Amino acid sequence: MSAETSRRNVRILTWISIATGVIGGLLVAFPTVLPFGGPWVQLALGIATLVLAFRARKIGIAEIEGFDGRLSLFAALLGFLIVFFAGQVAFGILVDVATP
Repeated sequence: MSAETSRRNVRILTWISIATGVIGGLLVAFPTVLPFGGPWVQLALGIATLVLAFRARKIGIAEIEGFDGRLSLFAALLGFLIVFFAGQVAFGILVDVATP
């Protein structure tokens, strides 16, 4: 891949990961917006944020000279926070279902 194509891919992946992270963060902050399946959607958005952010970092580190990955690192941290908080709620739901 050329450097310009790599830069474009990193930019697209980073901004999509930030967008999914912001949506997931809003759903964590306002959980009543999705009354059915909320924690599962939050977990999916958090995982998508992580995958996209780390994919952007991988491409940037491997193919772009002098890559500054602070924005994709921010998206990855946002994904970790979403997975942490949504995971707690999802785990609580699973425990409630499993206990008689």
